[in-house]
Amino acid sequence: MDISFKFDPEVHIGADTLSIAGTVAARHGSRIMVVADSELDTQTVNRLKEILEDSGLDVLVFDGIENGSSDGAANPAFAENVVDLTRAAHCDAIISIGGNNTQVIGKMAAVMTPTKITSVELFDGRSFQNKFLPFISIPTEGTNAFSFTEYFVAADPRNKLIKSIQFPGNVYSAVIIDSSLFEFAAGNTASAGAFITEGLFSTIEAYCSSKANFLSDSLLERALALFAKMLRSAAQPGFADNFAQAGFLASFGTALSSPGIGAALAVAINARTPVARPLCSAVLFPVIAQRLVNARPEKMARLAAHLGAPKAAAVADTAQSSVDALRRCLETLKLPATLKEFNIPLDRMTAAAEAARSLDFISNSPWPVSEEDVFNVLKEVF
Repeated sequence: MDISFKFDPEVHIGADTLSIAGTVAARHGSRIMVVADSELDTQTVNRLKEILEDSGLDVLVFDGIENGSSDGAANPAFAENVVDLTRAAHCDAIISIGGNNTQVIGKMAAVMTPTKITSVELFDGRSFQNKFLPFISIPTEGTNAFSFTEYFVAADPRNKLIKSIQFPGNVYSAVIIDSSLFEFAAGNTASAGAFITEGLFSTIEAYCSSKANFLSDSLLERALALFAKMLRSAAQPGFADNFAQAGFLASFGTALSSPGIGAALAVAINARTPVARPLCSAVLFPVIAQRLVNARPEKMARLAAHLGAPKAAAVADTAQSSVDALRRCLETLKLPATLKEFNIPLDRMTAAAEAARSLDFISNSPWPVSEEDVFNVLKEVF
């Protein structure tokens, strides 16, 4: 198989890499828009502002984005607000610092600002003609399945059904993964466990994808080992740095392969309910893993080995043990096994699940994802 790829953004990973933000941003002009999570520590936002100003930059901060900790879908109205401020101040680049919702808003604003299109037009597929502002991402939840793909998934504000929005990789100027900003890593085992589970989930889906290749496998196998080790001991020393490295490897590998139906369903359920995206992933993981056992037993057997499951005589049996080992890990972390406890009617989720199944990248699933199959997944997690 021939493989061609280009990796555009520069990536900085490690503790206190936030300090390089001024140097990176100054390459694009003198006026910078900072899009910040409302739940982010004010001291962190002020520190970023000072770093940028020390590099001689004029900084405008929009810190009104709610639900930055993964609860609920990103509100496109915030993107409209950011666009208005960015245009009025004639900003040269956009920096997003915060969780997934903040990153989505920043991405939307980066392509909406120079083209003067609305968020609704963006969801309707209107072309932005390759015009955009340079975008610098500073994630505080780690990277995810859509961090480096040439599209991202967000909920249409008119119906809260998710859609895929094209987002060429060259929009990124840089990604700064500062492990010291991962607040969930500071002694919160349950929260850390949920994010590790989400990372491992997206990794194994991309690893088992029909689009996987030797390069993506190399990256994803390393991410798999790191995430699995962390899942078995979320409080281990150096957790934040390991999580940052694993997240980058998983996101880069996923961009070379493909996200899966599980990642899409987690975003779809999160968009319509108050259930945090990592918890959606934790509930979905064993259900999707069972299907991956049948579709990719050799690769699921490797997951079993990383989770400490005993090796069986047959590959299929070893692969099956991965599901059992996974359930034990999630139970130890006290993560929910179903969404029943959140009192969400199953009927509310069928349209959302079908929207997830209709995304283009679902065609890369290692098994044919039918409408019936998606509905069966829903029944198992509710």
